[in-house]
Amino acid sequence: MSDAIEHSNISFRKMRLADIPFIVSIEQEAFTTPWTAEAFTNELTNNHFARYMVMEDATGIIGYGGMWTIIDEAHITNIAVRHDRRGMGLGELLLRRQMADAEEAGMLRMTLEVRVTNERAQRLYGRLGFEPAGLRPGYYSDNNEDALIMWVELSAPWTGVQQ
Repeated sequence: MSDAIEHSNISFRKMRLADIPFIVSIEQEAFTTPWTAEAFTNELTNNHFARYMVMEDATGIIGYGGMWTIIDEAHITNIAVRHDRRGMGLGELLLRRQMADAEEAGMLRMTLEVRVTNERAQRLYGRLGFEPAGLRPGYYSDNNEDALIMWVELSAPWTGVQQ
């Protein structure tokens, strides 16, 4: 039996303050140094570069992603899927959606950091065209692990004209 799920039942929307308790729960499952509720609140209320979305199905929020869009570059800040939904292609679906949103916002490139030991995430990013571009030594404060910096050129920059 496959772990794949029907992606047509998945929807995306802008993250709201009311979502933060659910987001923090996923964040704590996914990361050894999770962001706090206060950090997410600050992102949503005070950071005009921030763009956060949630991924939902009939059960509620199952993942989220965040990025900063500055000039023509998007920087992925967070991306995570609920623990019981991993391995079903949802992380890729979420990242593809973030990439499309970045393109629509006029971004030409996207970057992120990933732990050098997180080979599973690196494979996902590689499948979507991200390439290694350097290291940030001691980036992760919990164990002083290095971060691999990865970049991708976005394929179809948004060229719409604002009225």
